[in-house]
Amino acid sequence: MINIIPIKTSRKNSKFDLYLDLVESIKPNHLENGDIVVISSKYVANSQGRVLEIIHATPTKHAIELSKKYKIDNKFAEIILRESDKILGGVTGFVLTSADYILAPNAGIDKSNVKKGMVILYPDLPYKITENLRKKILIELGIHVGIILVDSRLMPARTGTTGIAIAVSGLEPIQDIRGQKDLDGNPLRVTMKATADNLATIANHAMGEGSESTPIVIIKKSGTKLTSRKINPDEMSISSDLCVYMRGFTN
Repeated sequence: MINIIPIKTSRKNSKFDLYLDLVESIKPNHLENGDIVVISSKYVANSQGRVLEIIHATPTKHAIELSKKYKIDNKFAEIILRESDKILGGVTGFVLTSADYILAPNAGIDKSNVKKGMVILYPDLPYKITENLRKKILIELGIHVGIILVDSRLMPARTGTTGIAIAVSGLEPIQDIRGQKDLDGNPLRVTMKATADNLATIANHAMGEGSESTPIVIIKKSGTKLTSRKINPDEMSISSDLCVYMRGFTN
């Protein structure tokens, strides 16, 4: 049976060594081969010092136009532009963007769990971070685990947040079950299970969204297929012309 272990850590106010803090925090719980270690993306971003004071941003002309259109602070709009791969639209207070192959309001920038007037960004090079963590755990501890960086995300037409994997290493993020049959013998033609996102959601529920201070979750006995191959950032994303939501909104 799947086993979920939330890990508490002390709050950090400056950069820190992610690997050392991770290993020190989970030591009492004894990592094992096959475990999935899910880590809050904000915890990782904190370790990199990816925290900014909004007031220090200098808005460009594009940022000022964006701030007027969606009624947000122009300095905040500038940070959104810097962190986005693409601007897709928006509503009052939110800019819908693509960032690191993920559809995200305000480029995933968060104002929670930081001091007033500051924001925390997505981690820099998230796939490189997960790969390095996995390899270091394997080399130094001799344990083969999967690593997921998780963020919370709103779902279309649903209330509340769920988890989403923004980077993965050491596990197959998608399970392709096309060609298999359902209970009535009908062949599955398009079904692919979002393994990494499903695990991210489980972990996100255990982490909480407020003052819990549990940025790490160990998932044991998940039955997830581990791998040593390098995961490409675009494996869990699809283009807008293949996404039923995006196609539906533009037609």
